[in-house]
Amino acid sequence: MTPLTRRDFGKAAGLAGAGAAAPALLAGCSSGSSERVQAAGAAAAARTWKVTGSALAGLGGFDSTLKTFMQARNIPCGQLAVVRKGKLVLSRGYTWSDQAGVAAQPTSPFRIASISKPVTATAVLRLVQDGKLKLTDRAATLLGLSTAADPRLKDVTVLRLLQHLGGWDRDISPDLMFQDAVIAKALGVPLPVKQANIMKYASSRKLDHAPGAKYVYSNYGYMLLGRIIEKVTGQSYASYVQQKVLAPRQIKRMRLGRTLTKATGEVPYYSGYTGTTVFDNSGKKVPYPYGAFNLENMDAHGGWLATAMDLTRFAGIYDGGTSVLNAASIKRAFAKPETGVTPDGYFYGCGWLVRPVSGGTNTWHDGSLAGTSTLLVRRFDGLTWAALFDQRQEGDAPSYGDIDLALHKAANAVTAWPAGDLTSKYF
Repeated sequence: MTPLTRRDFGKAAGLAGAGAAAPALLAGCSSGSSERVQAAGAAAAARTWKVTGSALAGLGGFDSTLKTFMQARNIPCGQLAVVRKGKLVLSRGYTWSDQAGVAAQPTSPFRIASISKPVTATAVLRLVQDGKLKLTDRAATLLGLSTAADPRLKDVTVLRLLQHLGGWDRDISPDLMFQDAVIAKALGVPLPVKQANIMKYASSRKLDHAPGAKYVYSNYGYMLLGRIIEKVTGQSYASYVQQKVLAPRQIKRMRLGRTLTKATGEVPYYSGYTGTTVFDNSGKKVPYPYGAFNLENMDAHGGWLATAMDLTRFAGIYDGGTSVLNAASIKRAFAKPETGVTPDGYFYGCGWLVRPVSGGTNTWHDGSLAGTSTLLVRRFDGLTWAALFDQRQEGDAPSYGDIDLALHKAANAVTAWPAGDLTSKYF
């Protein structure tokens, strides 16, 4: 296996979930450069703090952690859920805003950005488990992609897509999921571009690396996995995920988000940037979260809406004992890839970052879009948490990755975990 330095690995995928080892880098679905404008939101002095939802006794440290974190960064809406050994012990919404109509509930949907990737990977692993797909199947064959521009595309397998080994490198070539205007012009098609347009454009270009040669985080690779799910099942991507991954866990709130319209109760998103709309050729400048990227095209790599407790409930699939994935599939998700293991021993498996720690293994994923910062952690000791925010780090703002270590510290400070379970209240 070709080693990857900690610095390069962190740059590619983020270090969230690593605990005290390092702060997180939010690199999930980064949107690239855009025009800087005035900071969103009103002055902190005008804001009020609100907490909604439920928590069992003795967990006040999590509330104070979120309050400190959000107020230091003027984050309007946040959400946190904590599960211990399968029991939901905290499900909260937090608001730090001067707007009377803004109030995050524990049931408020948030964009989750790249935490969509473990959801997609779970669906793929379920298809493999059911014998409907092989990890060695080739993406170009499954999807009818042209390999004329680069015959190496034939070597991109389902497994390599899952592990970000497909050969696309956004440090060399711009992220294909944020090149709408370029793709429209190259193909002579109007905006908004479709997923089929993105695939046609991508297949007309050479890969940046030979498949399997280097780990490089790829949003486009996960978009392809969504199309493979549709090809194999004959269903829409969302329909299959909801049927085979979410429904068995009684998760009913999760759905795909939309760029220009909100789901019922969905939080607003804030950014200090504007960008050119990708939905028409007007050249109009829009708030970055509301039209400077196409969330619908990002379904399988960054398009889901969820609550924090939906994500902790989803993550329970990987604790075993559910009808979604068997033990062999879970083991496959956390198996080492052919390359891309750091000297410290952590790596990207199938939809999850994996890191051996003293006492076991931590697995996690983070997410980042303009207006969105998210983190989902499964800890070796039976703790799982998800934290969601409606803006992300921009400019010289304090690091949003600090939430990772802060939540580990909050968990470690609990002296006696409560015995109750809030699951039936929300599911």
